[in-house]
Amino acid sequence: MMGGGGTLLGSISEFCRVIGMAESTFGRRAVNDGKFVARLRDGARVTPETLERVNRFIEKHGVAGAGAAPPELMALISGGAPQPAAKPRENGSPERNFRFFDNRQKYLLFVNTCGEKETVARRVGMELGNIQPTPPAIRLFDAGMGDGTVLTRVMREMHRRFTTMPFYIVGKEISLEDVRMSLHRMPDRFFEHPATVLVVTNMYYTEAPWLTPRSLPAANSMVWHEVALTGGTAHDFSEQISALDPFLVKNWQARHSPKTGNPIYEWPVALVLYREDYRFLLDDVIPKRGDGRADYDMVIASQPYRLRTSLEFKAQRIAAPLVRALGKGGRLLGIHAYGRDPGLEIIQRVWPEENPFTTGRHDVLRATKEELGAEARRYNFNAYADARSVFRYDMNTLPSEISNSIGTSTLFAAWNAAIYVAQIDDTRLGRVLGDTKYLDATREVLKEHGSLWFQDESYVVSRKTD
Repeated sequence: MMGGGGTLLGSISEFCRVIGMAESTFGRRAVNDGKFVARLRDGARVTPETLERVNRFIEKHGVAGAGAAPPELMALISGGAPQPAAKPRENGSPERNFRFFDNRQKYLLFVNTCGEKETVARRVGMELGNIQPTPPAIRLFDAGMGDGTVLTRVMREMHRRFTTMPFYIVGKEISLEDVRMSLHRMPDRFFEHPATVLVVTNMYYTEAPWLTPRSLPAANSMVWHEVALTGGTAHDFSEQISALDPFLVKNWQARHSPKTGNPIYEWPVALVLYREDYRFLLDDVIPKRGDGRADYDMVIASQPYRLRTSLEFKAQRIAAPLVRALGKGGRLLGIHAYGRDPGLEIIQRVWPEENPFTTGRHDVLRATKEELGAEARRYNFNAYADARSVFRYDMNTLPSEISNSIGTSTLFAAWNAAIYVAQIDDTRLGRVLGDTKYLDATREVLKEHGSLWFQDESYVVSRKTD
């Protein structure tokens, strides 16, 4: 039941679209489970009783264009045998439609047990020493805020280097929960560096740097919301940012593209925050709707694409638009998983032929050059040697945790980190979780290496100044 016409998920998505209901709200109201729709997308099965409840809810609240559950599913409710699933089209394959980063549990466990975020923030800090900002502000774009861990650490480093300069920071994030978490980290940043303008948006990579939707319907439906924070303490700012939750719930809605399966916005949103007492100083920094300026001094592109996404997609839809958003002297730091580490060893002991790290930094840079065409001569493309480009980060464990007897919680954390980095989908996971082979493989690798670490690789694209 993986979406599209004639499926349960397709009917739910159409129902939510027509009546303007968030999918999490649908889950809570229909079956008392806010994550119901997300679990369907991850391949979860449903009982006949659940199907009946969903169908009753859609019929009760349905409007024209949002019908009940597909008739073929009603056979399940009445006890009939389910019909065989149609063979998926090539562009509907699990790899193409797999939305790994929708799985919050894996993501949060990985973030809290591994040090990737801190290591990436340090790499960004190194690049800040090479930028050449010009008035009226240092301009930074984060191409995927996540939970805000990297961005807040980078903002601390920016304050250390550029204590008195105004900051203009734009963060792109489609996930409502990540936006909430990121914003809740910001009160201290507004207190320490009051000359800050922060913009959070859900727009595409081809739109977000300029805060300008590309289509007329999207532009007409765009939500532009400015918040001038009052007071002078981090507590004041925290209270006002927390009060934005209803706005976020109402406007940060997303659905999934029928073509790619990727999450896309229902309508574009730009949330602009700054301190009211610094409005006069920041007048030239605060963005104006329709202004359409990018010219960033720094672009952070940390894990902006899935590993198995085609090279063409990575270059056309992500890397090239971000490169075009650089100002003179600006630098883009790209980071993605590299493999060749104990984490991949765990994966290959369970799936011997598995290797998701199919395109490296050289491939991405070459494809981006080709996509830019004649524009490429404006930029320097730096893949660097492995000694500078490739870096490692570790899973956080105590020395005593990896010994002759490794605790179950440590094994589960290590396994989760390995499958998260390799982006293994739940369908394949379900086939191996029936026995202890995956835990045995994890234990063996941890004992061999004495710890667990992963490797990322980085590249830099810089815009020439002349």
